[in-house]
Amino acid sequence: MSPTLGRFDYSDDVAAAYDDTRAASASVLRPLRECLAGAPGRRLADVGGGTGNYAAALRDLDGFEPLVVDVSADMLERAVAKGLATKRGDARRLPLPDASFDAATMMAMLHHVPDWRVALAEARRILVPGGRLAIMGWAAEHAAVFWPLRYFPASIDWFMDTHPALDEALAELPGATVTPIVFDDLDDQSLAALSRSPADLVRAGRRRETGLFGRMIRDAPAELDAGLDRLERDLAAGARPHEAPEVMAARAERGDAAILCWTKPR
Repeated sequence: MSPTLGRFDYSDDVAAAYDDTRAASASVLRPLRECLAGAPGRRLADVGGGTGNYAAALRDLDGFEPLVVDVSADMLERAVAKGLATKRGDARRLPLPDASFDAATMMAMLHHVPDWRVALAEARRILVPGGRLAIMGWAAEHAAVFWPLRYFPASIDWFMDTHPALDEALAELPGATVTPIVFDDLDDQSLAALSRSPADLVRAGRRRETGLFGRMIRDAPAELDAGLDRLERDLAAGARPHEAPEVMAARAERGDAAILCWTKPR
């Protein structure tokens, strides 16, 4: 039986190298900005915002006044260097008052949080009536799009355990809309974006970039190297796993990722 991958700690050397590969993606910013355009004001809480790449983009593009909240002091140091206000805190117990923000974002972070429902409740709590919550991430249904999981079987149980089904998330956010994201750039080299470019995914795996590969080098290193070796052999033989018919069909239906957009009732 393959080991189950644990949570990943974004600190120290991981934080130092994070911005080398994880800039704000135009593919994500388009639907993200559309969601937040209806916020009643400019106060923004970027929950689990890490080094603040998306918070800085929203500040610069749309005049938001972001506060980046994250559990990692090392990640927050990088956000401070971008001129962002920060606060160290757990998404499950936000150190913020009720109804104190006009908008909140949760960018590719819920799968790092045990008790994701509690984190969503906290994000709802800090919003003013009419406030907008934008969640970027992956549902369990995206496993069909994430063909790399087939090369790293230890990651399958982790993915399903940490990514709720779409209807589970929507049950916590009544009335939310879902906008699929299709990556056409590699600015934010998440697993979803890298899945569009197998050669870049191999490079990221060899360098132990992204949370998935960080988990695997810690919890299943032999499987990581074996999977990368097998993928390289398949690519050399002409395989195009990102364009397999079943992957393309799943991507057309669900996108590479999604943004959930919710408005707090007045």
